[in-house]
Amino acid sequence: MFIDEATIRVKAGDGGNGCVAFRREKFVPRGGPSGGDGGKGGDVIMESSERHNTLVHFRFNPEYQAQRGRHGEGSNKTGREGEDVLLKVPVGTIMYDADTGEKVHDFSHPDERVVIARGGRGGRGNARFATSTHQAPREHEDGRPGEERTFRLELKLLADVGLIGYPNVGKSTLISRISAARPKIADYPFTTLQPNLGVVVVGKPPDDKSFVVADIPGLIEGAHTGAGLGTQFLRHIERTRLLVHLVDVSDASGRPDPVKDVEVIMGELKSFGADLDKKPMILVASKIDVANKEKLAKLKRYAKKQNLELFPISAVTGKGIEELKYAIAEHLDHLRPELPQQEGMSV
Repeated sequence: MFIDEATIRVKAGDGGNGCVAFRREKFVPRGGPSGGDGGKGGDVIMESSERHNTLVHFRFNPEYQAQRGRHGEGSNKTGREGEDVLLKVPVGTIMYDADTGEKVHDFSHPDERVVIARGGRGGRGNARFATSTHQAPREHEDGRPGEERTFRLELKLLADVGLIGYPNVGKSTLISRISAARPKIADYPFTTLQPNLGVVVVGKPPDDKSFVVADIPGLIEGAHTGAGLGTQFLRHIERTRLLVHLVDVSDASGRPDPVKDVEVIMGELKSFGADLDKKPMILVASKIDVANKEKLAKLKRYAKKQNLELFPISAVTGKGIEELKYAIAEHLDHLRPELPQQEGMSV
């Protein structure tokens, strides 16, 4: 099950109360105050992990609470601190404050840690209030409450390349040919109901290169208004550096104009926003083993006019696949930015 959105409620642990106590021992008639401080409440910490790939564990268990601190005790004993709660999310998760909509943190690297709710401070015991003029204080402090917050989590897959296009243009077949991913492949619309990731390796060691490809469920005209699968998965190509746009040039699609297919999908990207329509793009003519020559010729003229690279391929026969892989790797070499140094803990 692929879950890319979730809302969670977290409550950090309350601090323990301070203690009111006096030293009582034989031969010590005036032992004085000995009440210890309360312990600090546990924090709620969120960490990015490469072992998780969905937010499904938050969908069915949305509430988390850290342990409260123990109360102080006599003989100046400080209460034990509450245990922290560690929540793990996939790399690529963005955390928003559910009340204000403000972005709290973007987990773009593995093993990033953020304290999302701080535990309450423990209260002071009466021993802390003793002075030269107030030698038997009975004052103490209650522990501070821990923070309580609600967050909205949104997962955006971290992929280098996004495969886009109408349903049944061959995206799933292509990703199965160029990577080890094995998505469901069938001859009916919306076979792909969730994004699929595949790692593509180009070349041979030690000069080999690799990149991650995301197969996005097919778009149709009117997707930005909710038609078909809508744009619920387009967020997953916001982080991609390159788009590979597949266009069916066979007669099996039932759509006579491949140029209109391209323009419709680009219109949906523009309507979605996030400058998706401005991303670098490679055009791919798929299913050339059964191509309509007029469609292919028209698409070539359009690509030349728009100054786009066009790669005719057949995922069934394998024709043009290697050329496409090397072209994608070459584009990514020019587009790949330098990643900032990771920080171990951020708050």
